[in-house]
Amino acid sequence: MSFTVFYYNPNANAEVYAAVRAELPGGWTLLTPDGTGNHSRELGRCDFILIADGALTAADLESAPRLRMIQHQGVGFDKIDLAACAARGIPVALNPEGTSQGVAEHTLLLILALYKQLPAAANAVNEGRWPQWELRLTSHELAGKTLGLVGFGRIGREVARRALAFDAKVLYFDPHVSEVSSALPAERAGSLASLLQQADIVSLHAPLTGGTRNIMNATTLAGMKPGAILINTARGGLVDEIALAAALDSGRIAGVALDVLAHEPPRADHPLLRRTNVLITPHISAGTSEALATKMHHAFANMLRHTRGESPLHCVSIPVDLKR
Repeated sequence: MSFTVFYYNPNANAEVYAAVRAELPGGWTLLTPDGTGNHSRELGRCDFILIADGALTAADLESAPRLRMIQHQGVGFDKIDLAACAARGIPVALNPEGTSQGVAEHTLLLILALYKQLPAAANAVNEGRWPQWELRLTSHELAGKTLGLVGFGRIGREVARRALAFDAKVLYFDPHVSEVSSALPAERAGSLASLLQQADIVSLHAPLTGGTRNIMNATTLAGMKPGAILINTARGGLVDEIALAAALDSGRIAGVALDVLAHEPPRADHPLLRRTNVLITPHISAGTSEALATKMHHAFANMLRHTRGESPLHCVSIPVDLKR
């Protein structure tokens, strides 16, 4: 039986579309945005929405009378109107496969880049300088530091495994995770405040929900260990960026590395731009060729499960609240 899939990714190029079509089940039809910003034609024809970026509103769903299921390419569901989906009985499934490895690697990349002053060192050489000694007292080793993970799902655990290989101590806070395998020697913090007080590095790995929005705010940032650094490869809305800029200005936080922002791309006068102790990458932590192929394979496999009358994997349930 043939089905039609709308691949909703306004920023995709021909190479991305080719990677998606490579995994499309035989006989199925793939629709892509036409560039006008109006998706009513595609929504009216689709049985499935495979979403990578952008929002899906109640009005969008009204334009999709044939819609059977929404499959996210990744794991972020904060831009999807879950209440409208529930009212229609449309399942919303996430796709953790293909995400964890790349995000975990990128998290370690950002930590090491901050600790080893990589942007400053590389820029200095490009400018004709050779600061072999100038950066020595502001560079640090990950070994012996305490890495605090806010959220300890698949990605958090992959980050922990890599950090442990660097001889860091790993602390985590996640009210929905009570214990982990003894093969992963990470310590559970009793509260977010406790983790923030102890961690040299705070790394965010939580979904964005009503309960986690701005979890890093003026109060929680003030509760961080003096001189700590903050890493966010999860969702930009987890951080109050104005409060973060103030924390950097005060010297409470030594550095920040972000792969996500509340609004992407940032405006030219964004308060976190053009700072020597801030490193921002353009939401690329899960963006590898290997990850895309893996994601497409599992995304279409999940849609096929639905066509067979089986329950899709990784459906969104009750939002997680990490403020408890």
